[in-house]
Amino acid sequence: MWSSLWKVLTVLAIGLVAGCASTNHPPAPASVASSDYSYIIGAGDNLNIQVWRNPELSMSVPVRPDGKIAAPLVDEMVVQGKTSVQVAREVEKQLSKYVRDPVVTVIVTSFVGPYSEQIRVVGEAAKPQFLPYKQQMTLLDVMIAVGGLTDFAAGNSATILRTAEGNKQYSVRLKDLIKRGDVSANVEMRPGDILIIPQSLF
Repeated sequence: MWSSLWKVLTVLAIGLVAGCASTNHPPAPASVASSDYSYIIGAGDNLNIQVWRNPELSMSVPVRPDGKIAAPLVDEMVVQGKTSVQVAREVEKQLSKYVRDPVVTVIVTSFVGPYSEQIRVVGEAAKPQFLPYKQQMTLLDVMIAVGGLTDFAAGNSATILRTAEGNKQYSVRLKDLIKRGDVSANVEMRPGDILIIPQSLF
C-alpha cells in the first residue's frame, strides 16, 4: 500500500515540477512586429541570374558552402547574407567592365537561407530539422513540416528561443495546438527561432 501511495505522490510531484517548469517563460506573442522582410541568400540556395539582351551571360548557379558564386565574367562573388537585389547590382558592376549598361535580375529558385535566419526544431519532434524561414510562418506551419510530436513529447512545456531578441525564451502550447486543435496556441515565428520540445517526465 505504502509503495503504491509513494508512486502516486512521486508522479504528482513530477507533474507539479513539469507544470511549474512550463510557466518559467512568458507565452510567445501571437504575432511578431511587422517589418519589411527581405529574403537573405544563404549557402545551398540556387540563383537564376538573367542579363537582359545577353542570354549567353544568363545562368543558374548554386551558392557554394563558402557563400560565394562563380559565373562567366563574375569571379568569386560573395552573395551570402545579401538580398537578390544587392547581388544583382554587384553583378551589374562586375559585368559593366565587359558589357555596356548591363541590366541584371537575380531570382532565388531554391531556398535554404543563412544559418542565422533558419528555424531549428530540436527535441521530441517526429523529424527534428532546420527549415528556411518564410514570411508570416507560424508555429503550426513548422509542426506540419517536422511531422508533429513524438509520443514522448511534453508539448505544452515547449519553448521558443528567439535569437532576434537576445535569446529570450517564450513558452508555447504545442499539445493544445496539435492534439486539441486550439488555434489560440498558434503563434508567428521569427527568423532564427529555435523551437525546443522537451521529453515528458512520465
